[in-house]
Amino acid sequence: MSSLPAPSRLSLYLDLIRWNRPAGSYLLLWPTLSALWLAAGGFPGWHLLAVFTLGTVLMRSAGCCVNDVADRDFDRHVKRTAERPVTRGAISAREALLCGAALAFTAFLLVLTTNLPTVLWSVAALVVTLIYPYTKRFFSMPQAVLGVAFSFGIPMAFSAVLGEVPASAWALLLGNLFWVLAYDTEYAMVDRDDDLKIGIRTSAITLGRFDVGAVMVFYAVYLLVWAAIGLHLALGAAYFAGITAAATLAGWHFTLIRDRSRDGCFRAFRLNHWVGLAVFAGVLVEALLRQRSQ
Repeated sequence: MSSLPAPSRLSLYLDLIRWNRPAGSYLLLWPTLSALWLAAGGFPGWHLLAVFTLGTVLMRSAGCCVNDVADRDFDRHVKRTAERPVTRGAISAREALLCGAALAFTAFLLVLTTNLPTVLWSVAALVVTLIYPYTKRFFSMPQAVLGVAFSFGIPMAFSAVLGEVPASAWALLLGNLFWVLAYDTEYAMVDRDDDLKIGIRTSAITLGRFDVGAVMVFYAVYLLVWAAIGLHLALGAAYFAGITAAATLAGWHFTLIRDRSRDGCFRAFRLNHWVGLAVFAGVLVEALLRQRSQ
């Protein structure tokens, strides 16, 4: 019986950075782009759009490298992650960290084309990204740390446009943190049995039988905060149509996770980027309508 050919080095690195699974990049991208448009009151310009779009993809990829190195001893005991390149030894921890460093440095070069406050905020974002994988060992809600890391594009976007981070940007970050808590708890529900065996701490384990209800509360807080900021900024019907569409999608997720099946929870997680896209679509259409009316 012939054996399958060994994967190329390129395909291994593409697997390492989840190139064929872009949902994680979308989860970062939609709130960042929403913040860019809100900060600029419309189209932020091609330069900032390119910087934040490419930077988001690069930093998500770098985060995957760091996460896989940090979790390699745990991932081999989880069916879903056992075949990751670092976990199975196809890529060494040193190679993965060098890859992550190169990606993060490239993203930093992009940020250098903005302004000093944004550069400084990018350093803080990098620190949180590096810390997150290790919080699973001692913090009962590591998803909250991930929420900060996945929301840092919001204050950075405002900083790049305005040179400062207003209170509304921090409120949007707080709201987005609850969205991350919602979808990453769904993700953690997929691996709960394995995580209990190996001793990793997750929100799904901490919340226990209240996990489904908590996820829905997290969605509600996220959307209520973003709706409140929309009212504060005097945004119109298009923006709130986006919020309503996102709320409808979140309600549908309840039907996917209520029985806590692995397939249902994983599907809910993978489809979460549509929630963020709905909000961004509302921001985008609102900006276009305002531009036409001026």
